[in-house]
Amino acid sequence: MTRLEQPIAVCRTCCEGYEFVNRLLDVNNLEVTFAKRAGKFQAVRGVSFSLDKGEHLGLVGESGAGKSITGFSIINLISKPGYISKGNILFEGRDLAKLSLEEMRRIRGDRIAMIFQDPMMTLNPVLTIGTQMIETVLAHRRVSRAEARDISVERINRVRISSPERRLKQYPHEFSGGMRQRIVIAISLLTDPALIIADEPTTALDVTIQAEIMELLLDLCTSRQMGLVLITHDLAVVSQITQRIAVMYAGLIVETGPTAEVIATPRHPYTRGLINALPQTRHGEKRLRQIPGVMPGLRNLPAGCAFHPRCEQCRDICITTQPERRTLACGVQVACHLVEE
Repeated sequence: MTRLEQPIAVCRTCCEGYEFVNRLLDVNNLEVTFAKRAGKFQAVRGVSFSLDKGEHLGLVGESGAGKSITGFSIINLISKPGYISKGNILFEGRDLAKLSLEEMRRIRGDRIAMIFQDPMMTLNPVLTIGTQMIETVLAHRRVSRAEARDISVERINRVRISSPERRLKQYPHEFSGGMRQRIVIAISLLTDPALIIADEPTTALDVTIQAEIMELLLDLCTSRQMGLVLITHDLAVVSQITQRIAVMYAGLIVETGPTAEVIATPRHPYTRGLINALPQTRHGEKRLRQIPGVMPGLRNLPAGCAFHPRCEQCRDICITTQPERRTLACGVQVACHLVEE
């Protein structure tokens, strides 16, 4: 059993005494709007968070919470009719939301890399792995084709795939799902990025392979001091490999703070619901304690706190007034009227 297959437990070695020296990413009051015939709908509403060099942050929440849209916003990959309607995204001191397409292309895939859910959607099925890797290097580095090939071989070695020279000649369909995801990780490492955004990188893999891939990604990010934004619904994984966590619901961050603190003492009812729904936290009970109801759609967001229709602690103020995010003494920020209770 690998470390990531263990029951949920916070990796306090990573979380305690961790010092960040350089700010890498600042997302401030980010709003993403989709303009449709029926009107404009906000998928991300006032999201703010930061990331330091070498820090690992987990974006957690159910499907539809706005996690992936937030990740896509950072590298300006939002498809129309979506667009960034407010806020700024400061990466290494530059506002990515204000860069031209050409300037963004030079950063995307170079200083910032993204790992998507399905490797078969990332890899071109009609090109060899070598062609795809070498072309990626040549697009961002002034090197010869031979040097680009050497870099590709080294990166395949780095993700622990044997016979890298032979692998360069193979096509994506000749690899297993886990091997394809390793290749995608190798491609993301070609330019030694400062930041990796991983969007549900193990969703399509079985449990054993999931653990191997996450262990690999963690080791690579740690050894190279790369920042990591891990987008996932899996709190067990986040608890093992991130220093901080941001819990999203209906386009908002409802709770954020040190992973150890949030997992050990969740303040927001939604965070508690996610943790209580994990099988390994129920101590032998036969039934899981699922959160009642479903995530609201963009067109029917409730007034007040978006979570109130599903909240067992709902009060009148929750129905009428959206809570502001407040900072607690422990460093956790929570958007809940009842946090003091």
